[in-house]
Amino acid sequence: MDKYLMLLPFTVFFVIFTVVPVLSSIALSFTDFNMLQPASFCGWANYSRMFLSDDVFFIAVRNTLVFAVFTGPLSYILCLGLAWMINEFGRGVRTVLTFVFYAPSISGMLYTVWTYIFSGDSNGLINSVLMQLGFLDEPVLWLSDTRYMLMVIIIVQLWSSLGTSFLSFIAGLQGMDKNLYEAGAIDGIRTRFQELRFITLPSMGPQLMFAAVMQIGASFGVSGICVALAGNPSTDNAAATIVTHLSDVGTMRYEMGYASSIATVLFLTMMLTNWLIKRALKKYTNI
Repeated sequence: MDKYLMLLPFTVFFVIFTVVPVLSSIALSFTDFNMLQPASFCGWANYSRMFLSDDVFFIAVRNTLVFAVFTGPLSYILCLGLAWMINEFGRGVRTVLTFVFYAPSISGMLYTVWTYIFSGDSNGLINSVLMQLGFLDEPVLWLSDTRYMLMVIIIVQLWSSLGTSFLSFIAGLQGMDKNLYEAGAIDGIRTRFQELRFITLPSMGPQLMFAAVMQIGASFGVSGICVALAGNPSTDNAAATIVTHLSDVGTMRYEMGYASSIATVLFLTMMLTNWLIKRALKKYTNI
């Protein structure tokens, strides 16, 4: 009974601030609601508009999928690989390296630094270096040119992606039972890669699943980095994502019913992706 009482405060706040908003958003997705007038039921009109007449939505979906495909798996593998390599060092070196790689994800100056690096004038770091080396005759508008915007945002996201997932891998590796490696050596495991494949990864199921969920959320929910670097709306919506489009519709146009329908589709997509990832990880881990 005591354990349920301990869980009660969290459960209450979780229901109030997570479950209720999600259910409210799903309900509002079937209404015409602008926050100034009472919501009126409109059936599937918002979803019909989304899939049949909203051109920006399909651009946002495409950009989000491209972003997710590139940053999700690459960031996941990068977090795991660096955590695995850092874990081989002594405690002091490991602590310093963990801080060095984790710091960019919590840096308040992140976007300021990258805005300077990819500035569209001749004073921008990339433009300045390339012009001095003779590769460019005039500055490139990295954050305004539709050919480069998404690529730049993907690069910045990968650089700053060593966040919570990275720390969860570090914690999982530190919590490994050393006796498993001794038993593995007796059974014929000889190399570090064999240890990683047959012992480490199968024993890190919870950390792998947690990191996967975090990466999915970060990939599909990307918005802040797009707005900070390319603005909202971006040039020809070249850097628009589902969340930036949702924000534009909901907070700028006050079409909360339609914004809720976009949020509902995004929520269901993320739930489906999480389910697929969990099924895939079950085959290789002890989840």
